[in-house]
Amino acid sequence: MALDGAFLYAIKNETEKLIGGRVEKVHQPSREEIIISLRTRQGSHKIMISANAGSARVHITKLTVDNPNTPPMFCMLLRKHLGSGKLIAVRQDGLERILFLDFECVNELGDVVTITLACEIMGRCSNLIIINQDGNVIDSIKRVDEEMSRERMVLPGMKYSLPPRSQRLNFLNAERDEIENALKNVNAGELSKVLIKIFEGISPILAREWSFYAGKGEYITSDEINQQQLDRLVFIINLTAQALLENNCKFTAVMDKEEVLKDFSFIRTEQFGNLMITKELSSASELLDYFYAERDRTARIKQRANDLFRLLLNLTDRTSKRISVQREELLECKNKDTLKLYGDLVSANMYRIQKGDSKLVAENFYDENNPQVEIKLDIMKTPSQNAQYYYSEYKKSITAEQKLSEQIEKGEEELAYLDSVFDALTRASTNSDISQLRLELSEQGYIKHSVQKGKPPKALPPIEYKSSDGFCILVGRNNKQNDQLSLKFAEKSDIWLHTQAITGSHVIICTDGETPPDKTIEEAAVIAAVNSKGKGSNVVPVDYCLARYVKKPSGAKPGKVIFTNYQTAFVKPDSVLAEKLLVK
Repeated sequence: MALDGAFLYAIKNETEKLIGGRVEKVHQPSREEIIISLRTRQGSHKIMISANAGSARVHITKLTVDNPNTPPMFCMLLRKHLGSGKLIAVRQDGLERILFLDFECVNELGDVVTITLACEIMGRCSNLIIINQDGNVIDSIKRVDEEMSRERMVLPGMKYSLPPRSQRLNFLNAERDEIENALKNVNAGELSKVLIKIFEGISPILAREWSFYAGKGEYITSDEINQQQLDRLVFIINLTAQALLENNCKFTAVMDKEEVLKDFSFIRTEQFGNLMITKELSSASELLDYFYAERDRTARIKQRANDLFRLLLNLTDRTSKRISVQREELLECKNKDTLKLYGDLVSANMYRIQKGDSKLVAENFYDENNPQVEIKLDIMKTPSQNAQYYYSEYKKSITAEQKLSEQIEKGEEELAYLDSVFDALTRASTNSDISQLRLELSEQGYIKHSVQKGKPPKALPPIEYKSSDGFCILVGRNNKQNDQLSLKFAEKSDIWLHTQAITGSHVIICTDGETPPDKTIEEAAVIAAVNSKGKGSNVVPVDYCLARYVKKPSGAKPGKVIFTNYQTAFVKPDSVLAEKLLVK
């Protein structure tokens, strides 16, 4: 995952539309991030510049970010030099991962000067450097001294110099002969890795896509590439260059089937096949906004819910171990009938037993073959006491069997409940979702109720979808909301759906007394599969019935219902379809 020089070229094209805009505000929301607000004739726009190693980028953003009460020193310095400045140029040297933003500003003496921001997007070496019109460094968001790098220092007062750069081809203007010669003159290896060596500004995902296209999905090495594969390689490279030069890119986010974002590109990606899901956005900036905001939001949510994840995992592990021990004890109760038999045989043969005997060998008169049975006796007990011992153990086994069966059933219900909460937690998308799950666990006695300062986050309404036929489809966010949705909100004629034997959300099709078409039921089943633990499966069975047939057992935990008169649909979870039908 990297913002390569080619993607930065698309960002440059978008940012050029802001040329002529004047600087309104400069903010520094975090140590390595700067947001510059520009006023143009079309309105206000914000440029995000991040030098963070894990999320280095520069693009136009629409996100609102909280700012510290006191601006950092670097932010104050930027305000001093860029105040009311006008953006006059956006530059990129070839496909180098540096974007230069030139501003026409007025200095303290009233002279018009040019201040340049060098946005270096280079992973852990990323930086934001302020350069004056003489080419000297005013300051940088990350100062680089001799101890950090002997090749290139970045300190105030020093002459700005470009990072070390190897001679590589620019695929925007590379000729076929140049590409062919470069492939011959480089050390042989996997084609995608070789392409990264000979072309500047391309990321691994782009190189793999070119290699995938050239080899029609087969593995290729640079020294074994045939003429047909070379033709296909040159064609896809030229097609990519044309898309960039003509602003005809397909900005795509790549995520796994759990909807965890993995990578992004400015062309459609076919290399992952069915292993990944793709989402297309309208611009490079919108893609970066979505990708990093969603990734950061997910990380923050997971961090805030980390204690709940640990709690649920520990509870699940403890409950599973307890059930395992109880099942072993239950197996021991299977010989209860043997204990009763021993008691009967000892009682029937008391006249043959003397105190001090260690065993009794008697005929089993319950068996028509009258086999001999050897029964162990306690030498310290009388014959009557030995008989009573076996009868007592028999009664204990009956009681234990009944109690253990009840405890195992309750334990399995508890496991199913914990699994449902864990599933809801993995799909939690807001602080409110986490707070509601925390409250639910508190009400069930799993955690202590904590008094929070201020008002607790308000519970969000059910997730709403709209079917292709115009029917409203509602999805519960957690177990408590599942109960409310299915048992209180839903009308008797509405259709209720839930994944079969898989934890997930309750889904309601609001019918308004009408009979929804099969397509709506199928779409609702897909939505139920996506909002369940089975969303990564190929096929998921989803039960559905009229809401009137859904009941809650007495004393059942939140989210637990029983239903009758149902049918089952087998569907493939489709996150893209669910996203398309989501009401935002």
